Amino acid sequence: MNRREFSSHVLLGLSALALSGKGLAQSAPANHGAGSQAPMKARNIVLVHGLFADGSCWSEVIPRLQAKGFNVTSVQNPLTTLPECVDACRRVLDRQDGPTVLVGHSFSGMIVTEAGVHPKVSALVYVAARAPDAGEDYTALAKTYPTPPASKGIVFDGDEGRLTQEAFLNDFAGDLPRERALALYAVQEPFKKALLTGKAAHAAWRQKPSFYAVSTKDRTIDPGLERFMAKRMNAYTIELPSSHVSMISHPEQITDLILQAAR
Repeated sequence: MNRREFSSHVLLGLSALALSGKGLAQSAPANHGAGSQAPMKARNIVLVHGLFADGSCWSEVIPRLQAKGFNVTSVQNPLTTLPECVDACRRVLDRQDGPTVLVGHSFSGMIVTEAGVHPKVSALVYVAARAPDAGEDYTALAKTYPTPPASKGIVFDGDEGRLTQEAFLNDFAGDLPRERALALYAVQEPFKKALLTGKAAHAAWRQKPSFYAVSTKDRTIDPGLERFMAKRMNAYTIELPSSHVSMISHPEQITDLILQAAR
């Protein structure tokens, strides 16, 4: 049995275990990514936030992972330009002491796709995230699917963009209690217009085992687009009846997906 076949059999076995315990899990593909390698057991987790958020958006997942003995770091994404965001992520990856699972939410799927080629990254996890191919125009791809309601709630103050409170509560974090959603809105980090023009030069999911959590009630990224990207990367996929912030409304399922990637 060659290396690639071995990876396929291992991941299929893990998928069967997940299916036995999680009704929401979908069947795993024969392999993860076109050039997937035999998975390494990781003890490090690096989390990257997307637009309209900061590193605290992982606050429900971090303690769950730490309780399992993982070294967890939440990157404070500058949301300026794609190269600067990727550099911030790479600096954190450089500090890890071994195999690392790289996890991205929303826009940071762009960062995970680019920075995921880092040699310490053993697996990729996308949480309702963008997952472009190398050099792909994500905006053009997204226009082939229905425009999500949250897009209408983006406002700009000069060069900085953010979501209005109404859009944040209804379209970004619609399945959270109002008090929790308001607290998240209060720490929303504005993004620079230049960030939206960046393209990933590499597609790490073509080389690394990949996992994807689709939010079926997402009003920020179209769920159909999420399914397309997950299928294209041949990712092990789960679907959650969640808003865009499934790591907050469904932290146990997202934690389980990350744990599976770490195996």
